Amino acid sequence: MLNEPKYHPSSQFDPTCQSACTGMAGWVRGGARRLISGTALFLAVAAVPAVAHVPVILDFGDSLTAGHGLTPEQAFPARLEAALRRQGIEARVVNGGVSGDTTAGGLARLDWALADKPDLVILALGSNDSLRGIYPATVRDNLDKMIQKIEASSERVLLSGMLAPPNWGEEYRSAFDRIFPELARVHDVPLYPFFLEGVAMKPELNQPDGLHPNECGVAVLVDRIAPVVAGLVRSPS
Repeated sequence: MLNEPKYHPSSQFDPTCQSACTGMAGWVRGGARRLISGTALFLAVAAVPAVAHVPVILDFGDSLTAGHGLTPEQAFPARLEAALRRQGIEARVVNGGVSGDTTAGGLARLDWALADKPDLVILALGSNDSLRGIYPATVRDNLDKMIQKIEASSERVLLSGMLAPPNWGEEYRSAFDRIFPELARVHDVPLYPFFLEGVAMKPELNQPDGLHPNECGVAVLVDRIAPVVAGLVRSPS
């Protein structure tokens, strides 16, 4: 009987094994490529600088904020934004003014205005209350509730003071004018004593109605309050 050839595994060709090995090698090479690509993507993303947060300032008030008789570009919020930019502060000032609004109207719409989570709220209401002779205790209560809402939403507030006209008598005037410094003290918030400081009762800085600042009047208001706002924006808390 002829001797049968002995089986030597090393000398035999196994296509199934080679296919599996080839597939494994391809998977390893593919995995390496994926790892390198993923690492490169991570490094590329990490190298991109984070976009700086642009502070949002809500100017919440009445016609003095809305810019009665002026173009939007001439109104106080737009001019304040420009003034801050000149000081190197990139901030967006939102015009939250409604002409004719009282503190009661402001309280009713405040939740909606705070929905965008501004970083700072300039609370500038009360002038229409004083013109209408609304009882000071009511004005104080409305402002107090608004400050509480703002603080509950974790926003900071700059309380802008108003002064009553003399036609309601000294008792009313005294009670009204005390509202703003008292609330600032109770809530420990910064106070800008009188929004119309430097402009009130000056015909050349007001429109013909004698109540609303003209373009030059707004410039005076902005020059006075912009450093205060800038300090609050720059301050971490």
